[in-house]
Amino acid sequence: MKNSYLAIVVLILLGTVSGNAQQDPQYTQYMYNTQVVNPAYAGSRGTLDIGLLGRTQWVNFDGAPQSGTFSINSPFGALENMGLGLSIVHDQIGPAVESNINIDYAYTINTSESSFLSFGLKAGLDILDVDFNKLNIADQGDVFQNNVDNKVQPQIGAGLYYNTEKFYAGLSVPNFLNTKHFDESQIDNLLDNPTGFAGETTAAERLHYFLIAGYVFDINENLKFKPASLVKVVSGSPLEWDVSANFLINQKFVIGASYRWSAALSAIAGFQVNESLFLGVGYDYQTTDIETYSDGSYEVFLRFEIFKKPERVLTPRFF
Repeated sequence: MKNSYLAIVVLILLGTVSGNAQQDPQYTQYMYNTQVVNPAYAGSRGTLDIGLLGRTQWVNFDGAPQSGTFSINSPFGALENMGLGLSIVHDQIGPAVESNINIDYAYTINTSESSFLSFGLKAGLDILDVDFNKLNIADQGDVFQNNVDNKVQPQIGAGLYYNTEKFYAGLSVPNFLNTKHFDESQIDNLLDNPTGFAGETTAAERLHYFLIAGYVFDINENLKFKPASLVKVVSGSPLEWDVSANFLINQKFVIGASYRWSAALSAIAGFQVNESLFLGVGYDYQTTDIETYSDGSYEVFLRFEIFKKPERVLTPRFF
């Protein structure tokens, strides 16, 4: 029975979350992982910027999500007013493995001497595999008979990103194209009758909208405070909202906390190892019933930068 319910959870995640892992990221350290959801961020730091993030969600819950992201971007052009990057997202949920590979492009204009507005485009591929043989189902219905093998679908997304030395805001849609996955109505049938499900199980994707924003307050020369937020809007689903508060101490140490509305409380910490290397960690305590069956969620983030301008080393940006 446990595995039957796991199968139901997997189908719900595949059907109601997204057929595209990159469209529905759930990262505690979202403030460091902006390029994954918004291509206009590419090149905005003025460095060759490489990021790695690993997330283990719902520890000790059988079939729980495991996620990893890789991103790299850099400004280019005679005026360095363009950005080019690559972002890769890899997710595993139960028997499903999904990977997104995207090229990110951004074009930036100066709206004033110290403010910038970037327009971004994202294009790439989504690759999905679902192996139902990994599930131990007592009475397999038709939905479990046909595995999904290397299902490749295109992705096209866009975003806007505005920033000054202390403020940033972004709006993006990581994928405009319709993709096909499990139909919610058929999943409802499965919930009512886990062992007798059969029928057509594909449905069209819904657009996901992401809004991010943050501001850096200089408390004194050794302490900065940055509140930040991420809002996700999906048609037919509840509004999702993350809000965080982070402190940067002596340009070296980051400590903070965040809250995911009706989902989790999180702790965040980071350390600027040297001029180029930053390490961050995050922990989620679920505020839902799933915490009864798991030991929280963990994240590790690593950023490596190669600076072209010495002044950026002296005044590192807190976003």
